[in-house]
Amino acid sequence: MNFCSDNATGVSPEIMAAIAATNCGAVLSYGDDEYTKGLQVKFSELFETSVTVFPVATGSAANSLALAVMTPPYGAIYCHKDAHINLDECGAPEFFTGGAKLVTLTGSHGKIDADNLGKVLDKAGAGVVHHVQPAAVSITQATEAGTIYNPAEISQISEVVRDRNLHLHMDGARFANAVASLGCSPADITWRAGVDILSFGATKNGAMAAEAVVFFNQELAKTFPFYRKRSGHLLSKMRFLSAQLAAYITDDLWLRNATHANQMAAKLAQGLAGIKGVHFCHPVEANEIFMQVPESVIAAVLAEGFQFYRWESETGCTVRLVTAFNTQEADVGAFVESVKCHQ
Repeated sequence: MNFCSDNATGVSPEIMAAIAATNCGAVLSYGDDEYTKGLQVKFSELFETSVTVFPVATGSAANSLALAVMTPPYGAIYCHKDAHINLDECGAPEFFTGGAKLVTLTGSHGKIDADNLGKVLDKAGAGVVHHVQPAAVSITQATEAGTIYNPAEISQISEVVRDRNLHLHMDGARFANAVASLGCSPADITWRAGVDILSFGATKNGAMAAEAVVFFNQELAKTFPFYRKRSGHLLSKMRFLSAQLAAYITDDLWLRNATHANQMAAKLAQGLAGIKGVHFCHPVEANEIFMQVPESVIAAVLAEGFQFYRWESETGCTVRLVTAFNTQEADVGAFVESVKCHQ
């Protein structure tokens, strides 16, 4: 009955089996093993284009190191005000870029608007020595509000970015949930829409600890190995990260897991809709729900053993519910009934 986060779940059995199968014999270290080298082919097939892939252990590393190769110390990274890189990474993007500035933008339901982005960039002082220089834009897919950018929206943002010779990064901690929801090709919301680098998340969707930095812009990949080593994310036993990622994208495990999580969120939302006192803050498009409910209901449901987070960034008595690849339908039904009983 834990709806706190998809980080709170365990590991997909298929991925745990892959780790165990990899734990045999000796292989070359620091990514020179067959498992890691094989990822280049697997991810290129997945994205229908040649990509360069670097496994790392955390999403913070994936985001911060990706942004570091895009952004000089005097540069600016534009992101939504609620973006993970702005609120939840303890200054890591600023640290690994050597001092670049995060410039935050507003936008409904966690999304950056292309027109507003263009207006902000036009007034940013490009070429003026007194100002940080626009270098990169980062969008989150699915967003921190649990909403999703469709291909057209990403393309519009990318057009603004390209017109100003900047780079586009995508924080894809819940990328699988977005792809499953849209029913599109992974290529359609990345390189075909103008994304240069994707932080490809797996940990929230069934991996033990594995993320991938996927380069569609090959020029940007050239210096990344040095950033990764310097940050401490060149693991000596890299095969265990790579085995997770390989299993994750084999036979569409990543999409099956994400589809289940999305379906559980949809069932939760359907059950809660119409209950007196329940108001959704954002459209439910992936595996997160943000809703306002009376404080008395929150306290009563927590007392029954359900777990979830209050969301202080929203107004009113707001909570966040997150479903995962192994969320039980019975728990979803029990939560809905608990809210009904106490409203």
